[in-house]
Amino acid sequence: MKKSIILSFLLLQSYHSFAQQVSSYYGKYDLLPAPASAFQDGLVGFANPATLGMMSAPEGRFYWTTEGGKSMSLNNWALLMGGPGLGFGMYQRNMQGRRITDYSVSLGGGTDAFSIGLAYDWAQGDKDFYDVQRVMKASVIFRPLSQLSVGVTGFRGLESKEQEGAIELGFRPLGSARLTLFGDALFGKGIRLGEKYWSAGAAWQVVPGVHAVGRYFGAESFTFSLILDLGNGSFAAQSHYGENSRHAYNSYMLRSGGFKNNIFQRAVKDIGYVPFNLKGVVDHQKFLFFDDDTHRLYDLLRDIRAAASDPRISIIVINQTEMLIRPEHAWEIREELKAAQARGKRVVVFLETAGMTGYHLASVADKIVMDPQGMLTLPGLVMGRTYLKGTLDKLGLGFDEWRFFTHKTAYEKYSRDQLSEADEEQYSAYLDAWYQLIRNDVSSSRNLSPDEFDAIINEGILFNAKTAVERGLVDKLDRWSNIKEIIKGMNDDRALFKMNRSGLWDNAVLPEQWGEKPQIAIVYGLGECAMETGIRARFLETVFSKLEKNNSVKAVVFRVDSPGGSGMASDVVAEAVKKCALKKPVIVSQGQVAGSGGYWISIYGDKIIAGPNTITGSIGVIGGWIWDKGMTQKLGMTADYVKRGEHADALYGVTLPILGISIP
Repeated sequence: MKKSIILSFLLLQSYHSFAQQVSSYYGKYDLLPAPASAFQDGLVGFANPATLGMMSAPEGRFYWTTEGGKSMSLNNWALLMGGPGLGFGMYQRNMQGRRITDYSVSLGGGTDAFSIGLAYDWAQGDKDFYDVQRVMKASVIFRPLSQLSVGVTGFRGLESKEQEGAIELGFRPLGSARLTLFGDALFGKGIRLGEKYWSAGAAWQVVPGVHAVGRYFGAESFTFSLILDLGNGSFAAQSHYGENSRHAYNSYMLRSGGFKNNIFQRAVKDIGYVPFNLKGVVDHQKFLFFDDDTHRLYDLLRDIRAAASDPRISIIVINQTEMLIRPEHAWEIREELKAAQARGKRVVVFLETAGMTGYHLASVADKIVMDPQGMLTLPGLVMGRTYLKGTLDKLGLGFDEWRFFTHKTAYEKYSRDQLSEADEEQYSAYLDAWYQLIRNDVSSSRNLSPDEFDAIINEGILFNAKTAVERGLVDKLDRWSNIKEIIKGMNDDRALFKMNRSGLWDNAVLPEQWGEKPQIAIVYGLGECAMETGIRARFLETVFSKLEKNNSVKAVVFRVDSPGGSGMASDVVAEAVKKCALKKPVIVSQGQVAGSGGYWISIYGDKIIAGPNTITGSIGVIGGWIWDKGMTQKLGMTADYVKRGEHADALYGVTLPILGISIP
């Protein structure tokens, strides 16, 4: 509503204050096939600088016009460059045998729904043929719906002080770029509705990447344009007709920049491969700078999915060299690779070394390549605790364990010296499920029987490269530096192009939709449940409160990877999630662990999703007390104090000296 009021104010101000100085607006911007705010990106800020605020990628364009119908001639030309926020353009025109060059520097910013722009224009040439030498230009674009675009541009001559404005309208009756109806008009003092200073027309997307545009002008002239998008490049041809429908001249355009949807490259299949180099840590989050060795799990899953849907990609290559990954994350990546295989993609995994988790991930591949000096370590799975009771006894320290519920066993490492029945039960259940998952997946992918898999685990731990090939665990021995030749051998000895993940179709294609896009927010609850560290409960409370009120966010995915911790921190977040879930769906996705407080903060989600390796649940309450059981005597320590309060010495005289804490 606020944006609508601002736009209406600008429209009214423009209409009442602009004096008539009707320059050759349609002549200066004759290269436009349609109004700048209604079709594609206009002239990269040259005509309407607010378009820069809605651009997603930088681009450059070169235009030229012919002398009349001479298709091979060059009369006028323009060079336009720009991207999100900034643009520059120059347009040299032949006017009655004299050259005039228009220049423009433009700025723009905003959102997909509302953008503003400002430009400074100047001209060089014969002043007798061009009255306005310096012009300030201000514009807005408002797209409240996916069907509607409104643009307003105001011009003010700095020497002449004369002013005028243009309003642009675009309407998409189908709600998409398939069909766009448009119109524009000059307005200001002395210009009456119905005069010749207007245009109207339509842009039809024949197929993705092919646009036909027709535009009629009030001065009884019209243009017809054909635009061909070819991915990162485009070509356009426009025929200009004057009065009495006589052909006046042609204009042409070459574009280089962001990737645009097109049917031509969609028809190209299986020409490339995309590598994923996973050296480092696979984790949920990474630092913005200087953290190249951390790979965000979400990014990996998104890019594998993008590779699966890109018809140009034939092979997905995963390099697991020096990769560190949790079992649950490895399973999620493996499942995404399986989905890609179901869509006809082949998967190659390269290994130098791998353990149970790394090999579980690698086993999904159509071909596993291992370094000739590589090694597999497949000992099976084990879980347990290191018990400290004996150590505490020798130090003269006692430990009292407090808890509700039998399987809340975290503090048993201080109170026991061996597995309890509860721990043995829950560890066994988890190991059985984990081992069975790896056994089934590896056996299925590597064409092994379950008994053969068990034999591999039970009869050996270390497998060198040669033995790994003999046991059917890998397919080929080679070096990563030879990956292109390996891929070539898989492709009937034909080379494939290497494609970066950023260039995959779904990642690269520029958006065509108007207006604010519906958003799904991803929120992370990672680490211990604490107020200021780990999940940062106070911060998460603020995040969910803002998301609750944000109408642009239609749903929230809450990724939880936490072993628990503070009950207060857990409850603060759980309450914030509950309030948010009353306004919009909250889906909880649990990672490697969502135990205790990690489950507490999950309970108010509309749905809770966990993987087969997720450790979830473990609800209960635990506490503990370390006390002096003779340590002070063994070490010759003494404690003396004064107190206020009957039980103050219970803390000071026993616990705090042991922890090295003093109270003034």
